[in-house]
Amino acid sequence: MREFRLKTPITDEDIKDIRIGDIVYLEGILVTCRDVAHRRVVEEGLELPVDVRGKAILHAGPIIKDLGDDQYQMISVGPTTSMRMEKFEEEFIKKTGVKLIVGKGGMGAGTQKGCKENKALHLVFPAGNAVYAAEKVEKIIDAQWMDLGMPETLWVSEVKEYGPLIVSIDTLGNNLFENNKIEFNKRKEEEIERICKEVRFIK
Repeated sequence: MREFRLKTPITDEDIKDIRIGDIVYLEGILVTCRDVAHRRVVEEGLELPVDVRGKAILHAGPIIKDLGDDQYQMISVGPTTSMRMEKFEEEFIKKTGVKLIVGKGGMGAGTQKGCKENKALHLVFPAGNAVYAAEKVEKIIDAQWMDLGMPETLWVSEVKEYGPLIVSIDTLGNNLFENNKIEFNKRKEEEIERICKEVRFIK
């Protein structure tokens, strides 16, 4: 496990050597972007009103405090389950040029393909740290698609030392969660066999 610090805009060269299991800390632009925004871009063919090329998105529905005069404060920003965006993510990556997709849990074959073909990463922010994550947001600089409501709005933030982010899919298409499933299932079968020997006397 290695540690990297990335600053937007991020290039292919910046992330070519990063592999699953590595840790990333982000500085620069991070945009919350979840279900409905993905659907608008992929299914409805709308242009994302925020340029995320070379930047990062976060699968999250944050809690925001309205300070007035178009000023906002991030109160809590826990990642939501990334797999909900799986059916959209491959095409979303291709259309937008986003380089980092941050969320909770793993993603599947479509995202693997999208990351490999377009040189992007999927990363996981550890669960249970929504308030801590919000502290890494230095400023909210824009908000788009506010008609979707607070959770689905595209909140554009400047972040610093945002992490730790665990790389779950790298630019080669390696998938940490899928690899772990194979290993865990192998161990499970071995444990079941061992346990069955120990309790063979039970009828």
